[in-house]
Amino acid sequence: MAARKLQAEMDRTYKKIQEGIENFEDIEDKMNSAGTAAQKEKQEADLKTQIKKLQRLRDQLKTWQTASDIKDKAPIVEHRRLIEVQMEKFKVIEKEMKTKQYSTVGLISHSKMDPREQQRIALIQWLQGKVEELQQQVETAEAELETLQAGAKKKGKAGEAGQARTELL
Repeated sequence: MAARKLQAEMDRTYKKIQEGIENFEDIEDKMNSAGTAAQKEKQEADLKTQIKKLQRLRDQLKTWQTASDIKDKAPIVEHRRLIEVQMEKFKVIEKEMKTKQYSTVGLISHSKMDPREQQRIALIQWLQGKVEELQQQVETAEAELETLQAGAKKKGKAGEAGQARTELL
């Protein structure tokens, strides 16, 4: 009887943990998409309360993990690990939020770009290089065309090879 009650309580706790993790991730998404600093701060406060709830549930899991009457401890360890992953995420978020915007660390972090942004900038630079190459080719072709046309005017009809090249350009 006591074992069934304990198992039922553990199942309820597992469900609370899953719901808490989902809430945490939802709030994290809202915080990342928040426009203003005030909204981000509010979402950070919500994250903090959610992580506190998860930490309390983690403490409960720790007591069950040390209990000798529970045989299968794998789900306990798994749920505890899930909570600890969320705690690590929160630690990173909290560190980012506490960094002042114009501090040395804050300015350095703004210079770091995400991989998609770096890839976009690299692509833009590559395209600009190709455009410059094409412009140089056009300029050299135009210059060659002008010299051939000027040579053809001087020589008259004697420069058939030059005229063929002029038509080619």
